[in-house]
Amino acid sequence: MPESLNFSFLAAHDQQLVRLGALAERYFVDDPNTCLIKLRQFGELLAQLAAANIGLYEVADERQIDLLNRLRDRGLIKGEVDRLFHELRKIGNQATHELSGNHRTALSGLKYARALGIWFHRAFGGGRNFDPGAFIPPPDPKIETETLKAELARLRAEAQQHLATAETEAQRRTTAEDLAREAQAKVQEVLQHLAQIQAQAQNQSQQTIQQTITQAQAAESGVLLDERETRRLIDIQLRAAGWEADSEELTYQNGVRPQKGRNLAIAEYPTANGRADYALFCGLQIVAVVEAKRQSKDVSEGALNQAKRYSEGFQIAGEILCGGSWQNYKVPFVFATNGRPYLQQLQTKSGIWFCDLRRPTNLRVCLPTWHSPQGLLDALAQDIDQANTRLTQEGFNYGLELRDYQIRAIQAVESALAREQRILLLAMATGTGKTKTCIALVYRLLKTKRFRRILFLVDRTALGEQTDNAFKDSRMENLQSFADIFEIKGLKDTEPDRDTKIHIATVQGMVKRVLYPSDTASVITPDQYDCIVVDECHRGYLLDRELSDRELEFRDFNDYVSKYRRVLEHFDAVKIGLTATPALHTTQIFGEPVYTYSYREAVIDGWLIDHEEPIPIKTKLSEKGIVWKAGEQMEYFNPQTGQIDLVHAPDEVRIEIEQFNRKVITEDFNRVVCEALAQHIDPSLPEKTLIFCATDGHADIVVKGLKQTFQARYGSVEDDAIVKITGNADKPLELIRKFRNEVNPKVAVTVDLLTTGIDIPAICNLVFIRRVNSRILYEQMLGRATRLCNEINKEVFRIFDAVRLYEAIAPVSSMKPVVVNPNISFTQLVEELETVKNPDALEIVISQLLAKIQRQRRHLSLNSQEQLEAIAGMPLPNMVSHLKKSTHQQVKEWWEQRKALAQILDRRDGGTAPILISRHTDELVAIERGYGNAERPEDYLESFRAFLLENMNKIPALVVVTQRPRELTRGQLKELRIRLDTAGYTETNLKTAWREMTNEDIAASIIGFIRQATLGDALIPYAERVDRAMKKILASQPWTSPQRQWLERIGKQLKAETIVDRGALDKGEFKNQGGGFERLNKVFGGDLEHIVSQIHESIWNYPTLTLPFPRGGN
Repeated sequence: MPESLNFSFLAAHDQQLVRLGALAERYFVDDPNTCLIKLRQFGELLAQLAAANIGLYEVADERQIDLLNRLRDRGLIKGEVDRLFHELRKIGNQATHELSGNHRTALSGLKYARALGIWFHRAFGGGRNFDPGAFIPPPDPKIETETLKAELARLRAEAQQHLATAETEAQRRTTAEDLAREAQAKVQEVLQHLAQIQAQAQNQSQQTIQQTITQAQAAESGVLLDERETRRLIDIQLRAAGWEADSEELTYQNGVRPQKGRNLAIAEYPTANGRADYALFCGLQIVAVVEAKRQSKDVSEGALNQAKRYSEGFQIAGEILCGGSWQNYKVPFVFATNGRPYLQQLQTKSGIWFCDLRRPTNLRVCLPTWHSPQGLLDALAQDIDQANTRLTQEGFNYGLELRDYQIRAIQAVESALAREQRILLLAMATGTGKTKTCIALVYRLLKTKRFRRILFLVDRTALGEQTDNAFKDSRMENLQSFADIFEIKGLKDTEPDRDTKIHIATVQGMVKRVLYPSDTASVITPDQYDCIVVDECHRGYLLDRELSDRELEFRDFNDYVSKYRRVLEHFDAVKIGLTATPALHTTQIFGEPVYTYSYREAVIDGWLIDHEEPIPIKTKLSEKGIVWKAGEQMEYFNPQTGQIDLVHAPDEVRIEIEQFNRKVITEDFNRVVCEALAQHIDPSLPEKTLIFCATDGHADIVVKGLKQTFQARYGSVEDDAIVKITGNADKPLELIRKFRNEVNPKVAVTVDLLTTGIDIPAICNLVFIRRVNSRILYEQMLGRATRLCNEINKEVFRIFDAVRLYEAIAPVSSMKPVVVNPNISFTQLVEELETVKNPDALEIVISQLLAKIQRQRRHLSLNSQEQLEAIAGMPLPNMVSHLKKSTHQQVKEWWEQRKALAQILDRRDGGTAPILISRHTDELVAIERGYGNAERPEDYLESFRAFLLENMNKIPALVVVTQRPRELTRGQLKELRIRLDTAGYTETNLKTAWREMTNEDIAASIIGFIRQATLGDALIPYAERVDRAMKKILASQPWTSPQRQWLERIGKQLKAETIVDRGALDKGEFKNQGGGFERLNKVFGGDLEHIVSQIHESIWNYPTLTLPFPRGGN
């Protein structure tokens, strides 16, 4: 056992660690390349031992980069520990593959390895306060060589002594080689030790594991390097960002000066206020100064202020160029760092602090990496103040025909930018044109040069392609498309070009690029984008597994948000989030919205369709649950055998509605629901229906039941009228296209595939036969039916609730995204082998398969393992090795011939849970629509009347509606609608209640309902009122042809907007074709305002009734 100067304390954990450390020290003198290789092996073993201690160790041949990423994702390593592991890995790889390595690098490697060893000892049993003493460097090779030469000179005449010296040297080399062979012989012993530690960890509770992780995280704070190693790490970071940096060679004292064509980081650069640790030059132009501190020092305040003093004291002399002078500063940008990796929780003690000194209101920010030379030059050329001024002067005359609320949304964002807000949230309901709004916003930001390059981030490939097409198809100015004016890079382009202005990427793709880069990938600097737009930024859940986008598997929701947030924080950029349903984590990242356009407001404005109160379908089983009494015989389906088994209930077993069709198969419940739907949905009508089921198997049951009940009720039904559209359906994307564009299918039955991102305007019925525990997801589901569809005269959409969904939805304040189980099954991975075409995506699927096989091996029963090896035709270890060596096509063919393997591998601890089968009969109890707190429509209408009377003097617009309707403005009407909507009285619900109570379907306006309830006015369809009023006005006097045409247009506008006032006459066709109110007023001889007032008066000039509302029965 060799002795080690710096690693002997690790003997308590594993002797091989000490051996590898000692060998690295021994080889340092004569062979720094081999020293680095041994240090790489040391790092690999240390990481494996760390993983085993928390039950994460898998296989010995797992790539070190993958293992380190898993340890980081689990939270075991972070910050400096994470970085040192990777540095050791990188310099070891270079030594192995490039035969590189010098004494300087080897010495740094020894220091890194010892620091990691101390962390490991403190984290796993050595005590947080463990102090091994100072690092002991191996003998300096130069000194040793000089000593050896002197010794040889002194003894030159004595041959025997010279021979003895040579034999001693040969013996020393032989000993080192023996040690290397000995270390190799210990591999099996190490593997056994790892397996023992892994087994012990797996028997520990999750609480104990978490305590270990917390202890390891605490130990990280004690990992401190000396100042020289800190500077070397900073040099590495600067070089990665594109700077020439070497704090020991490229120094001012060594005569290094700025040179044309070189981006130099000159160390120890003198200023009038002291020496800057680095001065960054792009050619002859000084762009930044850097203050570097020891790792134990905070850098956000004092260090950055010191760098600012260097900027003030910088002396411009000779050929050095300066871009200008800003207040008292000569250098525009300053940095400060202590070399510690960026940690969001400890920003003042980590990362790279940066400040743009050109404007006094620019705040300092913390970054994970350095700006590139080109990035700083680009920023220097940018004038933010001028761009903000241009934005205020830029009009909205694009080819997009923006709506007023879309313009307001853009102006709200631009105002926030002018206030120097760097993180913004824009909330707009599904279907209100977020994409169009975003295109106009981005166009303006690029046109005015407010930003240089924008990253457009989406969470799914399909949305990315949709966005790409939208940008390329949008005509902006002079008949040019967006893509004609600005260069756009799509999902297939991993990096932007110099001239790229828009880069569209997925969150998953950016996570891979930023957090999991390969060693050969170029570093993504924080200035690669100066603005990030995140579409659907509420998405914290991974839906649509069936689509199988190129994605990394996120461990859970918090893991998703953590990575998502780290990607955003990587860039020195303004972040703009777009969402329809802000979630808690959304506002935590982006803050409160700078502008909100809600679904209710869009309904009031007539841009989206409202829904009637949900229609509950109540059955005997849904109300009382499914119950087996103690001792009663129960049937269950055994997924392992495919058989139905019998068992007697030991105690009473009760299954409530939320578990229907998940834990229990209940065909009779589904039959009753299908029969109820058949009463309300006619498949011959043009409207379409979307049904949400609990599982794929449940969807099959519903499709079968609907076809049977529709046929029984309507005599016949086309087979293609009702289809299942899930990931397991044949060509699901083709089915979606048919559902959107063709007559059939009329009814689509799905699970998650159609919950978001699918726009089918003809959907008029939504049916829930599954519980949804997330309001975000629920509102996204509702968004499938909110769009206008004039082709089928869609006025409202209906919601059928068979699972008491409203009881399951949590309050808005506790929005929690749905988290799909990240433990994707073998069966699904094998299915994806058949469907995935992209080679990179296929590689991910195959890698997941192989990794899961390794994890699953220890969970298989002996019986399952024998079955598996019989089907595979080879032992399990051989199977893994065989698949690793196979091509993608060979892997696909292999699994195609052995699909049963996936089912066996999906078993764990005796197999999957059985599914109960209910033979309980069911029957319909009621299909009754509720109205908030009122159960009967007449109660709802009466409560509406009471609300109006109680608030008549509190809501000014109510007085105007009842007494002076001609004076009502559009703004007052909208405010009134919002107040009534908040109180639960929507125009749609009032119409429905009136219809349910009187059997009269009257398309009256909200004004009509208010006047009917308070004054007893006749309830007449609003369009009919407008027609009568216009007929009266047109017959009141002779009109010229232009006047008559404009009056007819005003009548049409009244039907669309209820109120036409001066504001309405200054937009749309009145503005574009008529010149707005001022010109139209001249057409009517200056009397337009009076004429419009007369029209409004005539609309409501009808006799009153004696009673506010017809009274219902007792």
